Amino acid sequence: MFYNAKGGNVKLGETDMNYVVFGHGKKPFVILPGLSDGLKTVHKQEKVLAMYYKQFAKNFRVYVFSRKNKLEKGYSSRDMARDQKIAMEKLGIYNAYIMGVSQGGMIAQYLAIDYPEIVEKLIIAVSVSRQTETLQKVVERWIEMASSNDYKNLVIDTVEKTFTEKRLKRYRLMYPIISRIGKPKDFDRFLIQAHACINHNAYNELDKIKCPTLVIGGDSDEVVGKTTSEEMAEKIKESKLVIYEGLGHGAYEESEDFNHQIMNFLT
Repeated sequence: MFYNAKGGNVKLGETDMNYVVFGHGKKPFVILPGLSDGLKTVHKQEKVLAMYYKQFAKNFRVYVFSRKNKLEKGYSSRDMARDQKIAMEKLGIYNAYIMGVSQGGMIAQYLAIDYPEIVEKLIIAVSVSRQTETLQKVVERWIEMASSNDYKNLVIDTVEKTFTEKRLKRYRLMYPIISRIGKPKDFDRFLIQAHACINHNAYNELDKIKCPTLVIGGDSDEVVGKTTSEEMAEKIKESKLVIYEGLGHGAYEESEDFNHQIMNFLT
């Protein structure tokens, strides 16, 4: 019923990395989520993720990875890419289609730069290759909230920055509920990943990406900035660019054809 979805973990040194896998296809399609992974990993999210990405279940063997469970201070997006490669190889994944969303897109950039042999096709969604004033201001504010144990306002501000007013009218009714559930026991994991976001800078190496690449984003992104997708596509040779007018960081959810664009690119 849920596309043979199951959870697992792969050993990485003294820690491990959680993942969810589902789908009936043979080709591996690896999905790397954004900074929200710092608050909640994919552990026990098999059904939710399989339903959310069900469009890909027929054609691919879909893997959704969290970052490893124990993160050291100073852990960077490039370090995340290194560990992601190790985890994939331990699962027998030596070549895959890879999609990174937001911070996942930062990790995906370094996978394609440092380990081109494992990335057959690349999708960078609502992401950024180097710092923008918007990203710095937004993530530093989230760091302040997390450091103050202010989960409620962290959740609300994340939603407010991600979605358009049309979608927010629906979500605001749920704030009393969603701002109370899912609070982590501490914010260390989130803070380390957040600092990795505001220190990411792969811009000068983007021309090393040679695989077919889709860069997809919204022109009203209030998290990473409004022209970051265009900037990346310009640096990545022969990449395809899709920009959604009037949508922001939540284009992956609000656009009616987001997954369709990805499917067309991959197949």
